Amino acid sequence: MGLFKKKMIVKTYDKENKKPIIKASICNGEQLAGFKDIHTGKVEEIMFIKSHTDLEDFKKMYGIDGEIEKEY
Repeated sequence: MGLFKKKMIVKTYDKENKKPIIKASICNGEQLAGFKDIHTGKVEEIMFIKSHTDLEDFKKMYGIDGEIEKEY
């Protein structure tokens, strides 16, 4: 039954100091979406990406438009 949809809460991130990134494993193809600190290089992992819809949900959740850079 699709009467009640879960509301998507738009979250924020520090756009001046962090950039959205996808960490991808070369070995098994696992992907993690998160934010990389542009000063320290430290990655804050937010969610596991299993499909294209997970990636779209991550983008909607944080209001990200366009492509997200992948890091291997």
